Amino acid sequence: MTLSWDYPDPFFIDIEVSSAAIDGFGHVSNVQYIQWLTDCAWAHSAEVGLPEESCVAMQRGMAIREIHVELLASAYAGDSLKVGNWIERVDGRLRATRRFQILNADSGNTLLRGHVDFVCLNLATGRPTRMPESFRERYRLAACFRD
Repeated sequence: MTLSWDYPDPFFIDIEVSSAAIDGFGHVSNVQYIQWLTDCAWAHSAEVGLPEESCVAMQRGMAIREIHVELLASAYAGDSLKVGNWIERVDGRLRATRRFQILNADSGNTLLRGHVDFVCLNLATGRPTRMPESFRERYRLAACFRD
């Protein structure tokens, strides 16, 4: 099956939905979708050379400032999913935005679309701070939409 991504060349992770992800209504819990977006963003950051350990060592990290998701269809135990993301925008100072899409790998249906705005934090103080050069450089190189 050809998957219909919203934008070219997503970074994606594969998910096999386990019974632990299922809520009382018999489908994937809303909270689980957010966890998968987070997992995808961390995997992508590691892929571009900014794994969690490096962020902790620098005492800098990207924290969610605002999140918007549109749930279009449900997933169920046993489904195979692709959780994709694109770095949409990096302002070079404090903020970056990622777009997300979750596809059912078997049907090709889009289950979720969303975007998340991140702000760079000083991990020691919890306050917003200017992005380190390595963040600006690596996220800008990975961005699919450049200013």
